[in-house]
Amino acid sequence: MGAWDSELLEDTRPATPPPISWPLLETLPARLAAGREPAAWRELLRSAHEELKARFLASEPVEELVHSRAALVDTVLREAWSRHCAALPGWALVAVGGYGRAELHPCSDIDILLLAPRSPDPRGGGAIEALVAFLWDIGLEVGHSVRTVAECAEECVGDVGVMTTLLEARLVAGDAELLAAMRQALAPERLWPVKQFFEAKVREQAARHLKANDTAYNLEPNVKTGPGGLRDIQTIAWVAKRHFGAETLDGLATHGFLSVAELRRLEQAQAFLWKVRFGLHTLTGRREDRLLFDYQIRLAQSFGYQDASYTLAVEQFMQRYYRTVMDVSLLNELLLQLFREAILSESEPPRPLNARFQVRNGSLEAVSEDVFQRSPAALLELFALLQQNEGLHGVRASTMRAVAKSLWLIDEEFRQNPRHHRLFLEILRSPVGVTHELRRMNTYGVLGRYIPAFGRVVGRMQYDLFHAYTVDAHTLFVV
Repeated sequence: MGAWDSELLEDTRPATPPPISWPLLETLPARLAAGREPAAWRELLRSAHEELKARFLASEPVEELVHSRAALVDTVLREAWSRHCAALPGWALVAVGGYGRAELHPCSDIDILLLAPRSPDPRGGGAIEALVAFLWDIGLEVGHSVRTVAECAEECVGDVGVMTTLLEARLVAGDAELLAAMRQALAPERLWPVKQFFEAKVREQAARHLKANDTAYNLEPNVKTGPGGLRDIQTIAWVAKRHFGAETLDGLATHGFLSVAELRRLEQAQAFLWKVRFGLHTLTGRREDRLLFDYQIRLAQSFGYQDASYTLAVEQFMQRYYRTVMDVSLLNELLLQLFREAILSESEPPRPLNARFQVRNGSLEAVSEDVFQRSPAALLELFALLQQNEGLHGVRASTMRAVAKSLWLIDEEFRQNPRHHRLFLEILRSPVGVTHELRRMNTYGVLGRYIPAFGRVVGRMQYDLFHAYTVDAHTLFVV
């Protein structure tokens, strides 16, 4: 199934975490069942978390660790449910949010939904209160809500954030049929149709980026919410799940939205950002997602970076970080454009701009995939046209891919070509949009290829308190 003709598939499959190989989980249920007092459970949890920390410091793949912690919490919650709520017919204990995705960092929020068959339920209320109190007694700080299916639907009507949280619902214990009923009540045919959900998530991302000054290159970035961070990957996953029921990032390739190579880039970026976030939580002992200067130094050491004659270990680590989030930003833009083309299904005929480019549904599009091979100057002309045509809101996904495949054309001969000089100066002399288009050129990889000296400082930081952004970002601000 191609990216342009994907069906809107209802997500009826239960989300299941990946299989975990951790010997502790095999013995934990019996050890928890034998623990009469909260202190015994608290000690078992402490010991398990210490083991996770040791595995992280031993450089075990972070994917195993985030899923292992979710599996640990699953085990504890099931045993606690069995102890306090086994006699409650028709209730369900549901993981939501990041916990629903089976992704828990050391200090991640553990959000659960206690799904009730009816409201009020005096019998259930007492058992649920006892369960939540017990969880806090053992040191498991959960965020919980108690709702019926109807109440869940009502909460979602005007709040895409709640809808998103419940989209990732996963059964931990209790009545599976009740969770299935909730999924049915929240299906796109009833609430938040795919088009509305997509538009809301795009607005939400734009507002979040604005808070970070629309740049991923702050010197103390937020690995979770900053541009190019984990939230940008999650936004892609949420739209994919609402659109065609994707449970994992692999679904983006299965349904034709990403090539296998692009999928691997996205997975590698997520793994690196997960490693940074896991390290931050381990280092600070709290839910800290900001890469403050002090943490950068310590994480660089922990990850094995070493000072060199030309650059500090921390600068090497942070350059890897900034280049990673730049790649996430590019893939995020590509995928949101693909989703826009597939979900909004706009059918406006293309409007020619010149022999090389046309406008389709407000986006700039190359007239054919080989435009850049036939006319390499179009690699610069693209950005000049975006400046000159205010009605354009972006670049078509096919053209973004064509640019990426054509970067090799920007060689020394290309750089010395007088026509290319004129095009680049045209971009620089434009009365509007200079910084915006230079940023886009940087993200697409064109600027660093055209000016190799600039390419070498992409993502490079100067480790002091006198600069607020990376060298490349600061340079573009000055321009």
